[in-house]
Amino acid sequence: MMDFLTFKTFVSPMALIFFYYMGAVIMPIFVWFFSRWIMKKITFLEQGYQQSKKVVWGMVSFPYKVLFIVIFMMMFLFMELMWRMMFEFLIAYMQIWEALVK
Repeated sequence: MMDFLTFKTFVSPMALIFFYYMGAVIMPIFVWFFSRWIMKKITFLEQGYQQSKKVVWGMVSFPYKVLFIVIFMMMFLFMELMWRMMFEFLIAYMQIWEALVK
């Protein structure tokens, strides 16, 4: 226990895996529902969103709408990839540290 409190023992990779899935799966869902909840609570946000959506989608042609959606999906996937790579780095760091200490 003292090793854990003095940071001589790191958090296990299992904890990192848990936090990875929290951020990769649960956080996007939470943010989606939270944004919908905020829009319903603050009416001028909902009205502004609906009006701006109507204006923008009305001005943009179909190929650009598809392009926007594809780019948004690619950005989301790249963010997920970067999240994964960050946690892989942290797990590898802990494995390297463990190998050097033992």
